[in-house]
Amino acid sequence: MNYLKSIILSLVLLLSATTFAQETATAAVEQEDVAVAQAETMAVQEELQTLSDLVATEEAGEESVWQEVKDFFMTMGIVRVFDKQEATGDWRQLVMLLISFFLLYLAIKKQYEPLLLLPIAFGMLLTNLPGSGMFHSELWSAFLDPNSPAYHSYGAILKEGGLLDVLYIGVKAGVYPCLIFIGVGAMTDFGPLIANPKSLMLGAAAQIGIFLTFLCANAMGFTEAQAGSIGIIGGADGPTSIFLTSRLAPELLGPIAIAAYSYMALVPVIQPPIMRALTTKKERAIKMKQLRAVGKTEKIVFPIMVTTVVALILPDAAPLIGCLMLGNLMKECGVVDRLSKTAQNELMNIVVIFLGLSVGATATGASFLNVKTLMILAMGIVAFGCGSAGGVLLVKFMNLFTKEKMNPLIGSAGVSAVPMAARVSQQVGQEENPSNFLLMHAMGPNVAGVIGSAVAAGLLLSFLG
Repeated sequence: MNYLKSIILSLVLLLSATTFAQETATAAVEQEDVAVAQAETMAVQEELQTLSDLVATEEAGEESVWQEVKDFFMTMGIVRVFDKQEATGDWRQLVMLLISFFLLYLAIKKQYEPLLLLPIAFGMLLTNLPGSGMFHSELWSAFLDPNSPAYHSYGAILKEGGLLDVLYIGVKAGVYPCLIFIGVGAMTDFGPLIANPKSLMLGAAAQIGIFLTFLCANAMGFTEAQAGSIGIIGGADGPTSIFLTSRLAPELLGPIAIAAYSYMALVPVIQPPIMRALTTKKERAIKMKQLRAVGKTEKIVFPIMVTTVVALILPDAAPLIGCLMLGNLMKECGVVDRLSKTAQNELMNIVVIFLGLSVGATATGASFLNVKTLMILAMGIVAFGCGSAGGVLLVKFMNLFTKEKMNPLIGSAGVSAVPMAARVSQQVGQEENPSNFLLMHAMGPNVAGVIGSAVAAGLLLSFLG
């Protein structure tokens, strides 16, 4: 009996164990199924998040591309011109671009002083292209402001300036005009002046236009420094005008330089009516004797003597006169032909490019398109006309006291437009007397005008600088 109970109890226990094992196995399977389901759910969620991130990235990328396109569009110069909130844009720049195109036309098609008018016009083109960043007038305003930490310091110009800002340092420091005068001196023959010293007086008389215009401009409201810069246009000497203006009134450099070179180019148009109005047919037909030959020693001593005398009397004129006479001495002494040829060609050409570009860069819309510019252009031609008339009238006056008469037409060559003014005197004289040759006689006052304009600039600088 006991044995039977033991068997039954064992069967019950075995059955219970089997049931528990089945239940445990079922629970484990169910837990495994739940874990698998959870893993699958998490995988799906991760895939959805990845897809969401990709979509967001693509949308952000598209927005970034469009933003970059918009930013690029806003940097375009044509947009800046019409953007009222853009400080670098100005409708006047478009007008200045048109003016630069016109000056390029005059330089290329009409050949009006193309060697300097072309780079000046192209400098205007570069500086008025919105956003080009080649010239910064605000840096130069700070340079001239005594209350600015950048006052008379080129550090900010070199650090923050553009190409034309750096080139303009040569103008502001007075380097380019002086270097050009070395080349001018190397190409100038002072023989006609030495042969006829009275020509020096004619060159001086032609500078009367400078001082008359100075008084007129000052009376019209310009400061004395500005009036002096405007008056120097009457000397018809571009480098001298740039030299003086860069020292006295740099804000007027663009209009004055353009006026000076434009009127130099218009010598054949401006001078003949003035010459005919102030002379009679008989005076225009006067024939002059051939000039004496000038020895080599005289030509060598002349530049040394002129430099010494002028520098001792008027030190402010020494840079221009000294460089002019240095170039002439290199030409006449005959022992430095390589230097003389370099001054006439390579040096002259390189400096003309730099000078033209940097001067043209100052002709911005804000500084050029105003009433003052029109007044400067008007007074410039008055100065030029008065200078031409002054030389003619002095010859007529001198003829009252001399037996050997001079042709008054050579007096108009006293302005410093070498050799164009002398050629105009020759042309007008031959209209009355085809056998009359005034060119060499007119070259005396013409080269004297170069000296006279430099001395006048030094005089103005000493009083107004």
